[in-house]
Amino acid sequence: MQGKWIKRFIWTLVVAAIIAGFVYALREKPQAVDAGAVTRGAMKVSVSQEGVTRVRDVYTVSAPIAGHLARTVLEEGDKVTADVTVVAAIHPLDPPLIDLRSQAELLAAREAARAAVSMAEIEYKRFQSDLQFARDNLARALRLAKTEFLAESALQKATTEVEVLEAQLGSAKAAIELRKAELASAEARLIQPQSSDAPRERNCCVYVTAPVNGVVLGVMAKSEQPVAAGTKIAEIGDPGNLEIVVDLLSSDAVRVAPGAQAEIIDWGGEHALAARVRRIEPAGFTKVSALGIEEQRVNLILDLEDKDPRLGHGFRIYARLTLWQGEDVLQVPISALFRNGREWAVFAIRDGRARQIKVEIGHMNDETAELAAGLEQGDTVILHPSDTISEGALVEARVE
Repeated sequence: MQGKWIKRFIWTLVVAAIIAGFVYALREKPQAVDAGAVTRGAMKVSVSQEGVTRVRDVYTVSAPIAGHLARTVLEEGDKVTADVTVVAAIHPLDPPLIDLRSQAELLAAREAARAAVSMAEIEYKRFQSDLQFARDNLARALRLAKTEFLAESALQKATTEVEVLEAQLGSAKAAIELRKAELASAEARLIQPQSSDAPRERNCCVYVTAPVNGVVLGVMAKSEQPVAAGTKIAEIGDPGNLEIVVDLLSSDAVRVAPGAQAEIIDWGGEHALAARVRRIEPAGFTKVSALGIEEQRVNLILDLEDKDPRLGHGFRIYARLTLWQGEDVLQVPISALFRNGREWAVFAIRDGRARQIKVEIGHMNDETAELAAGLEQGDTVILHPSDTISEGALVEARVE
């Protein structure tokens, strides 16, 4: 009889163990989650954007006149001295090539000019003969006037005729010089361009010198070539006087004020450089992003407070601009935040269970958000809550 009760007791224990095993297997297991804490401390809100360095005052050297630019001997990086260093030498332009028809017309014009010179010389000789004859008549008239056999009016007429012929002779001489000048002009129009190997006059050039002391930043016209007035030849500036241009979205630019602090990062150096916003340009512009979206952007001009000689003109940098900062701010990791309708919420861990709590958020940066209400310092929140987390779910912080 006793053995029968022992068997029943054993079977009862076995069934109880099986039931306990099922209960244990089917019990709610806590979900392992990443946890973070609500802290209090300094907080900074900033925006980072790519920018470029540039020399504050860039002087562009241009051709003052049209001409033939000699090869520029300066290279990028060469130092120049104001009003001493020759940046460019401009020679007169060669005459254009003459086609056959134009050449025939110019040859005819030259022959006509030669004939005009001959006609002027003949006219000059005729006036010489007439003047000599008039002078002889005047001499005879003077002799007759002494004997009073010639009227005074006849003497005046002879004198006037000599004076008129002398004037006409002078005019004829001037006409010869005019015709000779026209002949020289016709012959000059027949001059063909010189070959590139022909030596050029050294005293017929316009030398363009550097306007300021500095360094050559770029050479736009290196090779020998014809240039028009105003053609850019080179750019000169002082690389030690740099500024930074950063284009921000207009919605971010309105949150930045002149004098705001900034950091220059990812420029290639070992540490960040301090900078400060000097000016926000009043006009924006449209820029197409890499995704093809049109954006309204505004240029911000920054002054470097920490300078590095390795930075030069046109270098790429990243600027981190401070939009807001606080010293004693209650903050929560932004990875704990999620939207619940129109409100922000988090899952806080309380007594081992997830509790959904509505929070009010102020400023936000890439890591934390300012807490205005909802949590206290030291509260533990779930980071990156998944869809499996719900109100009252059993959770435990994952141990790394």
